[in-house]
Amino acid sequence: MFIWERSDWPRFTWHSDRVMAKLTAVRHGQGRVLGRMERLGFRLKQEALLRTLTQDVVKSSEIEGERLDADQVRSSIARRLGMDVAGLIAADRHVDGVVEMMLDATQHFDRPLSAKRLFAWHASLFPTGHSGMSPIRVGAWRDDSRGPMRVVSGPIGRERVHYEAPPAEQVPAEMKAFLEWFNAPSDLDLVLKSALAHFWFVTIHPFEDGNGRIARAIADLTLARSESSPQRFYSMSSQIRLERSAYYKVLERSQKGALDITHWLEWFLDCLGRALAGSDAALSDVMRKAQFWGRFAQAGLNERQVDVLNRMMDGFEGKMTSSKWAKLAKCSQDTAHRDIQDLIKRGALKRNPAGGRSTSYDLDL
Repeated sequence: MFIWERSDWPRFTWHSDRVMAKLTAVRHGQGRVLGRMERLGFRLKQEALLRTLTQDVVKSSEIEGERLDADQVRSSIARRLGMDVAGLIAADRHVDGVVEMMLDATQHFDRPLSAKRLFAWHASLFPTGHSGMSPIRVGAWRDDSRGPMRVVSGPIGRERVHYEAPPAEQVPAEMKAFLEWFNAPSDLDLVLKSALAHFWFVTIHPFEDGNGRIARAIADLTLARSESSPQRFYSMSSQIRLERSAYYKVLERSQKGALDITHWLEWFLDCLGRALAGSDAALSDVMRKAQFWGRFAQAGLNERQVDVLNRMMDGFEGKMTSSKWAKLAKCSQDTAHRDIQDLIKRGALKRNPAGGRSTSYDLDL
């Protein structure tokens, strides 16, 4: 029996004593992160915000097995927030759509959540009306014309059903109840509400696709409400991506259980606590970047050097070689070699020990 089939659905319960201890720790962590960020200057705070939002968009899509170009995501966010950032590139409409959904959730956290708003988010996620190669209903609740909505794994013919959502004919009533609860005044702590809203929405699974990403956007919206701020300095989606296997396991276990969702709430709060702790590493990266540019602000570096160095500091994957430099900077191999040698002389780059064709370079921080 799935949780929505129970006669008392959706009257959720939990063990308050077990949950409240973890909630107190999370609230303390939120305060600590926000306090540290308030001490940063304007530009450093913007850099931290841009880094966090980029990670949130990229990692939320990765949870569903979709890889977005991080540079496109970063550029799309910067443009929409009016940030003066070097090295912006064009973003395709799919990336822009995902960014628009996330920014609407976090930047307008104080607006009511409605079916119309959710339909707009869904349309932003699927601007072509397709999920991969398959056409889907966009901006509308699912209709189950291709069978029940199921979460499955395994090869065709030997699929394992992890979860089956309520039938499509129940979705409008289910979502009406969810939205009325979400928008109604409540004494429930907003961090707990974030966890509950995430679980409730993804259990209804109202769309043909994109339910996980929209559930996480709703959770982020509610977390922004809990802090009364649109500025995000930690990424819950990045932490869930790191713990994706556990995330799906706890969802499956809770969706097949009783209405007591203590285990889900505990996991969500623990995951959020780890996301908050991880913001320390992100802040350290921002500070290191600021210190690096403090050394070279007056060095007269060319645009190619500034652009590629920023990409390296923003988490460039793999080793930097002259070939990769030429590709990123859209220049010749000789020009890339001169750029790199100049930066080595200035102390901005260092050559890694391996030589020959495998010669690579790292930042000299």
